[in-house]
Amino acid sequence: MSSDLTFLVPGSPDQRTGGYTYVRCIVEGLRAAGQAVRLQGLEGEFPETDPRAQSAMDQALDALEDGTTAVIDGLALSGLPPLAERHTRRLRIVALVHHPLADEPDLDESRRQRFFDSERRALAVVSGVIVTSDFTARRLADFDVSPARLAVVVPGVHVPQRLEPRVKPDAPFEFLCVATLAPRKGQDLLVQALARCPSDAWHCTLAGSLDRYPAYVADLRRQIETLGLEDRIDLCGELDDAGLDQSYREADAFVLPSWYEGYGMVITEALAYGLPVITTSGGALAYTADNPASIKVEPGDVDALAAALSQLLDQPQRLQQLVAAAAEQRRTLPQWSDAAAQFRAALETLTQP
Repeated sequence: MSSDLTFLVPGSPDQRTGGYTYVRCIVEGLRAAGQAVRLQGLEGEFPETDPRAQSAMDQALDALEDGTTAVIDGLALSGLPPLAERHTRRLRIVALVHHPLADEPDLDESRRQRFFDSERRALAVVSGVIVTSDFTARRLADFDVSPARLAVVVPGVHVPQRLEPRVKPDAPFEFLCVATLAPRKGQDLLVQALARCPSDAWHCTLAGSLDRYPAYVADLRRQIETLGLEDRIDLCGELDDAGLDQSYREADAFVLPSWYEGYGMVITEALAYGLPVITTSGGALAYTADNPASIKVEPGDVDALAAALSQLLDQPQRLQQLVAAAAEQRRTLPQWSDAAAQFRAALETLTQP
């Protein structure tokens, strides 16, 4: 492997989503271990590329010296196939796939097929593929990626060293959901489920970008208003590190009602703060949340989600059981330094001549 390593991602590398956080933390871990790493954002529209995106990808790869290893984030892979023959002969290109774009639940069949074809073409020509879960590794068999060309590097987590006891006898139970407000994340399902719980018993904070899916956010606001839950559900937007830390510390439980996830990093982040988790079995969540501190329901099942919320509100012993299990889980969570070491080893294996 060349001593130099470049990561390419669409847009700003500072975006606060799970995928971008993964890349930043891996890069930080590699640098801390002495690896020279460049992290570069690409201009233009992805994943359905426009001419500016194609040009940005071409220029970024053209600027790399022969033999350089370039890790291309899955969101940008659709920009690679037209350029593959030109660059894959002299560079060691590795794809980083969080989950296939074709698996996004809200795609029409035409877009799904376009994403599938583009990803399969890209994955066929790269030196190797790194995925963030065993679930995604198995899924890529459908894209004709052999196990020999695959490596799994699950995300790490920053475990806070000091947690204060949650003593709030007069405050409502605090649910926290950290996710971009988007159809795949299922916040509308969570609102429906919360509406079935006694309105004076809980409060919920939805932390995540309000800008990526404005129509969905507008519908969500109308839904909350129609149900009369404006005082119980806060859409606080995207939080910085300090804001997220405070939100996790003030929460009593974490909820992620996604239809599908390629891993679900926020699950382990919640466990790192000792929080019980309510989520779904959508995609890799069935495995990420496979622990005694988590309650899983089928994606889209509002009845089951409401019942899970009610367990925490109405059954103190069940809540204490989940809290104790979360405290145990946080002691065994993977660290980002471990993930970075595994990532480096994967690159060395996948880029062998």
